[in-house]
Amino acid sequence: MKRSQARATIASTINHRLSTSPPVALTIAGSDSSAGAGVQADLKTFSALGVYGLTAVTCVVAETPGKVSRIEPMSAEIVREQIEVLAKSFPIAAIKTGLLCSSEIIAAVARVIVSLTRKIEIPLVVDPVMVATSGDPLLRPDAIKLYETKLFPLATLITPNLDEAARLLGEKVQDRPSMERAARALSKKYGASILLKGGHLAGIKAIDLLFHGGKITEFAAPFVRGAATHGTGCTYSAAITAGLVSGLSLEASIKRAKKFVTVAIRKHHRWKNRVGAVYALNHLV
Repeated sequence: MKRSQARATIASTINHRLSTSPPVALTIAGSDSSAGAGVQADLKTFSALGVYGLTAVTCVVAETPGKVSRIEPMSAEIVREQIEVLAKSFPIAAIKTGLLCSSEIIAAVARVIVSLTRKIEIPLVVDPVMVATSGDPLLRPDAIKLYETKLFPLATLITPNLDEAARLLGEKVQDRPSMERAARALSKKYGASILLKGGHLAGIKAIDLLFHGGKITEFAAPFVRGAATHGTGCTYSAAITAGLVSGLSLEASIKRAKKFVTVAIRKHHRWKNRVGAVYALNHLV
């Protein structure tokens, strides 16, 4: 190919990419100062999977992997305003929620989502962030109750981990049979599909169970050892949302998302510091 033809081909490709409009997804979550979780992880995931991401920030979290230092919530009014002003300008085709921080914010988010979905059906993925990877509690009991009564009934998919499922059901989830029972019970309780994440179970594989359409589907991947990352739940739910907004089925979205987050963990970043090392997911996979 002649040089002039090559330039023309490159220019045509660039113009095509600039003229196409990617699907749009909104994340409603906290801002993580270490950029490994929260809206930062969501935006990285959306971009990696060809989705334009919008954000409504619910709180600012001063944290590093393994340590939450401080959380400053936004007002419920500014959270609501962020969502409403975005909805007026962008064709939001899917929404995911992460850390919602307070009962007031949860109630405001639920109200505005009800308003948005009166005219058009928008898939909603709820990652019920209640406890940080470090073990720090992130929500008060009154906020969890509002999750259950206001937001969960609106969800297309809820993605609890084992600790969150135990908190919602009032009983431990500690093996594969109890995971299956829990997924069914949560779906019946909240009227939504449930992806129960089994990453905290011992074993050679990380197994997640989807209860959807009356059946259980398993998604498994090898455990990745030796990487103390955080933000895997945020990344996983964002990748599922990206699949839904791109037209994939729920099962196909989860299958692709499981692969994405597994590779992001396996190809993690690592930096040395004075006390050892700090790790982060690699979203450029």
